[in-house]
Amino acid sequence: MRLGSGAFAACCVVIEVLGVALFLRGFFPAPICFSSRTENEAEPPAPEPSSGASSNWTKLPPPLFSKIVIVLIDGLRDDFVFGSKGVKFMPYTTYLVEKGPSHSFVAEAKPPTVTMPRIKALMTGSLPGFIDVVRNLNSPTLLEDSVISRARAAGKRIVFYGDETWVKLFPKHFVEYDGTTSFFVSDYTEVDDNVTRHLDKVLKRRDWDMLILHYLGLDHIGHISGPSSPLIGHKLSEMDGVLMKVHTSLLSEERETLVPNLLVLCADHGMAETGGHGASSPEEVNTPLVLISSAFGRKHGDIRHPKRVQQTDLAATLSIGLGLPIPENSVGSLLFPVVEGKPMREQLRFLHLNTVQLSKLLQENVPSYKKDPGFEQFKVSERLHGNWIRLYLEESSSEVLFNLGSKLRRQYLDALRTLSLSLSRQMAQYDVYSMVVGTVVVLEVLTLLLLSVPQALSSKAELDVPLLSPVFSLLFYLVLLVLSALHVIVCTSAGSRCYLCSLSWPAAGGVMVLISTLLCAVTSALAKTLARGKLLSQTPAHPISRWSELDLLILLGTVGHVLSLGASSFVEEEHQTWYFLINTLCLALCHEVYRSCFLGDDCGPQHCLHAEEEPEGATPALQAKRADCNVLELDAVSKGPSSVEVPRGCERWMVLASPWLVLTCCRLLRSLNQTGVQWAHRPDLGHWLTSSDHKAELSVLAALSLIMIFVLVQRRCSPASKVAMAFGLLGVYCYRAAIGNVLFPWQQDNKDISKGITEARFVYVFVLGILFTGTKDLLKSQVITTDSAARTLGLWEVYSGLVLLAALLFRPHNLPVLVLSLLVQAILTTFIWRPLRHDAAEITVMHYWFGQAFFYFQGNSNSITTVDISAGFVGLDTYMEIPAVFLTAFATYAGPVLWASHLVNFLSSETNSSSALSHACFCYALVCSFPVSAYIILVTSLRYHLFIWSVFSPKLLYEGMHLLVTAAVCVFFTAMDRTNTKS
Repeated sequence: MRLGSGAFAACCVVIEVLGVALFLRGFFPAPICFSSRTENEAEPPAPEPSSGASSNWTKLPPPLFSKIVIVLIDGLRDDFVFGSKGVKFMPYTTYLVEKGPSHSFVAEAKPPTVTMPRIKALMTGSLPGFIDVVRNLNSPTLLEDSVISRARAAGKRIVFYGDETWVKLFPKHFVEYDGTTSFFVSDYTEVDDNVTRHLDKVLKRRDWDMLILHYLGLDHIGHISGPSSPLIGHKLSEMDGVLMKVHTSLLSEERETLVPNLLVLCADHGMAETGGHGASSPEEVNTPLVLISSAFGRKHGDIRHPKRVQQTDLAATLSIGLGLPIPENSVGSLLFPVVEGKPMREQLRFLHLNTVQLSKLLQENVPSYKKDPGFEQFKVSERLHGNWIRLYLEESSSEVLFNLGSKLRRQYLDALRTLSLSLSRQMAQYDVYSMVVGTVVVLEVLTLLLLSVPQALSSKAELDVPLLSPVFSLLFYLVLLVLSALHVIVCTSAGSRCYLCSLSWPAAGGVMVLISTLLCAVTSALAKTLARGKLLSQTPAHPISRWSELDLLILLGTVGHVLSLGASSFVEEEHQTWYFLINTLCLALCHEVYRSCFLGDDCGPQHCLHAEEEPEGATPALQAKRADCNVLELDAVSKGPSSVEVPRGCERWMVLASPWLVLTCCRLLRSLNQTGVQWAHRPDLGHWLTSSDHKAELSVLAALSLIMIFVLVQRRCSPASKVAMAFGLLGVYCYRAAIGNVLFPWQQDNKDISKGITEARFVYVFVLGILFTGTKDLLKSQVITTDSAARTLGLWEVYSGLVLLAALLFRPHNLPVLVLSLLVQAILTTFIWRPLRHDAAEITVMHYWFGQAFFYFQGNSNSITTVDISAGFVGLDTYMEIPAVFLTAFATYAGPVLWASHLVNFLSSETNSSSALSHACFCYALVCSFPVSAYIILVTSLRYHLFIWSVFSPKLLYEGMHLLVTAAVCVFFTAMDRTNTKS
């Protein structure tokens, strides 16, 4: 079957997406769990140890507190409470921390530092899997054992107000609740007012045992304007007032009941310097944890510095405080200061219950648990505890008992720390079977793409793809039989927990059929390649086209980038790699331009013999190789026989200056947004512009950027699209002024006109109008095959519609990124690619490189922190999942998408070759597949690396998302290629 190289590449990328998805499903594993307990089975508590004497304490200790109130402030950093901002904006909380009856801690949150996994860690004490960062968008019901489920089973009445993630995780667990969406980040007032409005009513009532308040406003302010925003101080003062109201109410109730209550101030995660969260920087993982209760005695002058603990320790502490069993999957330790004032026997009882729970979890998940130091310490402590109980029952000297109890207490605490650390190291189990199968699929696709290069990049841009012969070959059936046998062996082996084994046989069989088919296709392509090489070696000697310096740079740059991903520092600072590559590319283009203009080199390495110069004995492969060099015939230079048309006059100087102009633009963009890890904290132009003191300068820059966008885009649009573009860009400025980012010239008091919903929807109308006009022209070119002008106009209008959408979603200080991206594209098109007549493969790789660089110029990084989720809510008054996900993804990957769209426009308008788009599609798929495939292998080999969850795993998610974008781009390329062929 004859298949175009573009369609072939698109199919390969789609299959590769399936392979990567299967790999991700195995790589991001399920956390450790206790599997012996059924849903309705409640294991009795461990009895108190005894040695020669029977103990009568076989039940759980009574609750320490009558009521517990949890005030969770989303995005609250530790320095917001314990630092200068806490002293300034939270005076009541500061007083409780420094002089009141409280215990303060700095609780460390493990990555990913997003809301849903952190709530799971707080309530279950377990370490959620990294893939929960994706599930955070739509939280499933939590079936794992938790404080909430234990409290509900014990008849506790729980009331909740705040983030609806809790309602999704714990449905039917609350006797009263009012949830608000956490994803509509443009709102930082109503989400908190909706919580506070219930306080007066619920605090007067006494028909509840546990009250949970989850405030979202602080986190939303961080996403909108960062931790340095003046809104942060106002929000902290508001939260301080809430804490004072709750604490005062609890104290008044204690005077009547004489039973202590507990107020917990905590956070799910912190806030990075950019305002986001999700990664592992200190600002994101360090959160305050303040436990306030009249049961915590405090002497005058007693200064307690916050101790560092794990966020998972709260679940065990709350369980003890409520008189409940500790969640069986918890890896946390009891916060001992909470029970420090209790009698020695009760302290030891609490510690023993915690160590028994951790030791059982260790036995369930670690085969060699008996050799674990923590388990050995636990057994020793338990034996000594039995001896202590015997002495206690014999009524020995109280001083001796206290000294022995203090020593035993220290041993228990050491055992707890060691057990918790051992379990944290065993936090997950990889699904190696799914990882291997996904890797095999990805490598098969990459190998097939590499072996297809000679045919795919030939002048015909077609491949002979055998579809029936591999399926009916003996090799196919043998491979399928072997894979089926391996599948049965793996799935029937003891302790096998694999995703593929949970699939039905038809689904698993489809995966095995796919692997067998790809293997047969690879074998067939390899055989043809070897046969073609044999024929080539038998032909007479003939001149062979050598590689140009640009080709070598592209090859070495691609390989070097892939190799750099094996080091955590290079992953964190990947933007530096791309900055270096595009700067080197500009210097190489400068060398090529100067050589062409001054030396008149018409024998450049990319310029090959004409077809009539082919020797008669040349093989089809050699003819294809030589035809590749003339695959892109530009209209502007196809008249003369010379490979390079040397410009004259002013245009000549513009050609000579163009590489330096591109370098200047790239250097300016590097100063706009500091990204990565090493220099992210350093001030940049973006921080200066977004500060409240420079709103006027930001307004002027935004206005000039929007004018430049119109000038650069409108030149090839239809009159109607020009008008729509002008009004759309005006609407972009009005939207930013409405939400207070920039100023109207006639309004200097900084008052917001609205929330910007009307203005943003006004822009969406013009975006959809421009996209509709462009799509209509493309469909017209499909019907009227001779109307190539309609196709060119339609493609440019689709591109301009995407530019307008990007202008709306970008922050105002990032509009220069969009302007300079358009300017660099115009410079390269006019003064580099047209005069020098690069082939489609080189132009495709250049677009890919610049697209990757502009991804980082936006301020993005390989950390989840830099994802601007506020872009997903532009123009929305409620949370809608599909539009929010699409807008967030487009805003994040606007650089690669716009450069890929420009590539289609350039090849469709500047070339008369029918195979250029097919070549570009194939090259784009290959250059994207290579780093994805290599990175999967690197991550597999580094899966036990210290930074696997904080550095390598976020990059893996970015690579998976980038492959999805590549698949969409390849499908679009293929569709445009069909249109171009018809025309």
